[in-house]
Amino acid sequence: MPVYIALLRGINVGGHAKVAMADLRALLTELGFEDPRSLLNSGNLVFRGTARKPPQLERALSSAVQGKLGVRSDVMIRTVPEWDGTISGNPFPDEAQRDPGHLIVLFLTGTASAAAVAALQGAIVGREIVRGSGRHLYAYYPDGVGRSKLTLPAIEAALGTRATGRNWNTVLKIADLARA
Repeated sequence: MPVYIALLRGINVGGHAKVAMADLRALLTELGFEDPRSLLNSGNLVFRGTARKPPQLERALSSAVQGKLGVRSDVMIRTVPEWDGTISGNPFPDEAQRDPGHLIVLFLTGTASAAAVAALQGAIVGREIVRGSGRHLYAYYPDGVGRSKLTLPAIEAALGTRATGRNWNTVLKIADLARA
């Protein structure tokens, strides 16, 4: 039975879209998934289920979260092999070692072309660096995320798709949880 990773966008951020992780785990069980686990309070879930395509799971979980918990959230699903590929494909290995809190992986609901990512990088006015294409990107914020003009809404507008970000430490912890 495959293991899936689900990332919910924008929950429990700044007092908005509050959802208890216990409620999300219970919802997954109610939907027929097995061994639901969560990491932190920001919508990081790992669970087992029958083989399904990630886009089908994304729609089903997003609909269930809204219908049962009253919270609207995009859901990004990845398989463990996809997650491992995200880790091994990191174009910023030095930054991952010395500054993992400022390395963000952006998981997308759609796909980003190399041209769109290049245009986004060209529009950045600060020292941030963005690399990648497809269903995830890597963004390094050397001066921190808080004051950066490279915001999630700006990234989504440039790429034409929704995104949610996790710092490198969290990406690695989710990998550990998925393998446990």
